[in-house]
Amino acid sequence: MSRLAARALLGAVLAMLVSPAPARAARAIVALGDSLTAGLGVAAQEAYPARLEVRLRREGFDYRVVNAGVSGDTSAGGLRRLDWVLRAAPEVVIVALGANDGLRGQDPGATRDNLERIVLRLRRAGARVLLAGMRVPPNYGLEFARAFARVFPEVARRESVALMPFLLEGVAADPRLNQADGIHPNAAGHQAIADRLWPYLRPLLRRP
Repeated sequence: MSRLAARALLGAVLAMLVSPAPARAARAIVALGDSLTAGLGVAAQEAYPARLEVRLRREGFDYRVVNAGVSGDTSAGGLRRLDWVLRAAPEVVIVALGANDGLRGQDPGATRDNLERIVLRLRRAGARVLLAGMRVPPNYGLEFARAFARVFPEVARRESVALMPFLLEGVAADPRLNQADGIHPNAAGHQAIADRLWPYLRPLLRRP
């Protein structure tokens, strides 16, 4: 081997030794929800899943947050989309579904069954689950609103998963935090959701 070739070989070996290893893909958190998760009316980077990802990075957690929110979705629709969700191999899934079920007056028992099936399948796939509770105005009567609100703690208790009692806690009905429709959070509202979600999400996270 010539001296020039030897130097070239040595340089290649040294480059291999000092070159950084390929970056490991960040672990996934999926936010499975409806328009409240999708961020209807705000920019993608303003929706609460994106704001959570910023918080995760700031706190030193190696996770990416996949926004699996679909405007108008129901608990039944979320159940049908689970194959897509599981393709991301999520470590954690935030389940924020059911609001449209309630607004359409659907049977709370059916919503409960769908959520239980969603949570059970996610847990069997190895994901840790954070269930976000929903509430509805008493358009269909107080008894319906109460029965609907009970669905979420019942599912969390039966399936032994973490529960945020109400996704829109401190946001709902505050005109400063909502768009003109009074239903969908504005950018400040999404930041408030991310801030209030954090104490419930934090115990489910794992350091690298």
